[in-house]
Amino acid sequence: MPRYEYRCRTCGDTFELSRPMAESSAPAGCPAGHTDTVKLLSTVAVGGSASAPAPRAAGGGGGGGCCGGGCCG
Repeated sequence: MPRYEYRCRTCGDTFELSRPMAESSAPAGCPAGHTDTVKLLSTVAVGGSASAPAPRAAGGGGGGGCCGGGCCG
């Protein structure tokens, strides 16, 4: 179930609620009992590697490029 982050306009507290996506726009009460809250825009973190393998030259062989600061022959 997705978690949504809210901020209370009355006390300034931020809190999270787990609720179905169909209820994401429904009013959310602050844990302190206030009702004037706003849903915050959250960023999503996705795990995994940020780097991809280096592309390989066509034909499976290299040659003629520069590598490591020097030219390969």
